[in-house]
Amino acid sequence: MRARRAVDRLVRSIAAAALLGWAGATLAAEPTVVLLSLDGVRHDDLGRGDFPALDRMARDGARADGLVPPFPSNTFPAHVTLATGTHPDRHGILGNRFVDPERGLFDYSGEADWIEAEPLWVAAERQGIRAGVIFWVGSESDWRGVGASLRVAPFDSGISEREKTDRILQWLDLPAAERPRLVLSWWHGVDSVAHRRGPAEPAVADQLASQDAELERLLAGIDARGLWKDLTLIAVSDHGMARAGRGVNAERVLRDAGIAGRAVPGGGMAHVYLEKPEQAAAAVKALDTMPGIAAYTRDTLPGRLRARHRRTGDVVAIAKPPLAFPGGRGLLANVAAWFGGPPGVHGYDPELPEMHGIFLALGRGVPVGGRLGTVQAVDVAPTVADLLGMAPPADSEGLPRLGKNAP
Repeated sequence: MRARRAVDRLVRSIAAAALLGWAGATLAAEPTVVLLSLDGVRHDDLGRGDFPALDRMARDGARADGLVPPFPSNTFPAHVTLATGTHPDRHGILGNRFVDPERGLFDYSGEADWIEAEPLWVAAERQGIRAGVIFWVGSESDWRGVGASLRVAPFDSGISEREKTDRILQWLDLPAAERPRLVLSWWHGVDSVAHRRGPAEPAVADQLASQDAELERLLAGIDARGLWKDLTLIAVSDHGMARAGRGVNAERVLRDAGIAGRAVPGGGMAHVYLEKPEQAAAAVKALDTMPGIAAYTRDTLPGRLRARHRRTGDVVAIAKPPLAFPGGRGLLANVAAWFGGPPGVHGYDPELPEMHGIFLALGRGVPVGGRLGTVQAVDVAPTVADLLGMAPPADSEGLPRLGKNAP
């Protein structure tokens, strides 16, 4: 039975390679792009096991060496960067949690009105291309009066990838006038397991194998429908994961220095909002005394991080692994710091290789065996737009890595 499956897989791969070779050279008039995000999959996770679907995408399509997230390298800012093609200093999502000076605490909100740059599905709808979205950050409500034609809301982590795959295939089966030509879907990836167990544990590979099995179902559904001449499938991740082992409570450090403030931790970084903003320099000095911690005022935060915004903390502290800023405040933060926090953490400087995610593409407009080097998260939205033959989101700064305008 195993040998038969191997032969079947080989036959499918040969047929797909022939078809994709043609598809990569000839672009159809009515293209479709399906963009999947596999949360927390690190660039080198692909080599940790046997993942037939991901392997097929890498072999018969194109693969990047890694996808560099924005800063902070956390789920919400990364997904918004992937969808807008711009950085947190422009789109305004400065973390999974942060404080807006007027609106107060942002806490894993799915509401689009927090986002200050046009998302990909809004750009598509504005240009007459129907979009369908399953649980992408900011998709649960309209953005400035425009939303996806089809969307699943509210967010429900209990909805499985099997259900998402079924929904995507159902959408692709709709009549042409109703069918979305842009589909985005968030998948669980390995994020939760890697947080609990650490990024290199066997459980991470096991979880990725289960995700791969659903991806294989999606590929088989596209095969059966003969859609590859018109469809491009892209799989990305929002960030990677680093091994951590020692927690830091930024509020306690500042309190010991006589400085009052609120720390909003984000794993490898923390926003600190001071009761007296004029104490920012003193707060930086107090945090900088800790080995492995670099602290900055909002105005001195390195420009390359593209994270200076009115929502940025008065002070931003950035750790190096194995240090981390565990979540929680008060007693919860003290307990988390005492026990070192979770063994898997992200949110660090995106230049850290452990923070790099994945980028794979298969189908129309994708060269067979293509190697793309390093892809920036801001490149994803303009790549999708170019494959669809539309203009990128209004604030997009990235470059298309596939499509007719790719270098």
